[in-house]
Amino acid sequence: MSANPAVEANITNSVEDSEQLTCNPPHPVELSQVHQLKGQLLSTEKAQRMAEFFSLLGDANRLRILSILAVKERCVGDLAAALEMSESAVSHQMRVLRAMRLVSYRKQGRHVFYRLQDRHVLDLYHAVAEHLDETG
Repeated sequence: MSANPAVEANITNSVEDSEQLTCNPPHPVELSQVHQLKGQLLSTEKAQRMAEFFSLLGDANRLRILSILAVKERCVGDLAAALEMSESAVSHQMRVLRAMRLVSYRKQGRHVFYRLQDRHVLDLYHAVAEHLDETG
């Protein structure tokens, strides 16, 4: 149950509106509409890649790492200290994040500094954080 009655009423109204729009079989199929829908449908391959991407973000430690990198690039030692994790554990998470092209790195001597891959990752991070901070 929603903590906000206004949100719950909105959801209920949306469900009622959508129930009025449902079609009941048997009904004639509008082929032009079906073709239009198929043109808007994600390919199976892209849907699979997106699902893997979002499941990767289902890890709290990875999101905590991204929250730090959203502010400034950091080395593994700094990340490990801030997160109270071992450098080995952070390095493992960084390999995963690099494989999904969420972070990139640069070497400076013996140190490796990580940053968010690009503006899309930062925008995605901020959009989700803002969405979760909304009160209704």
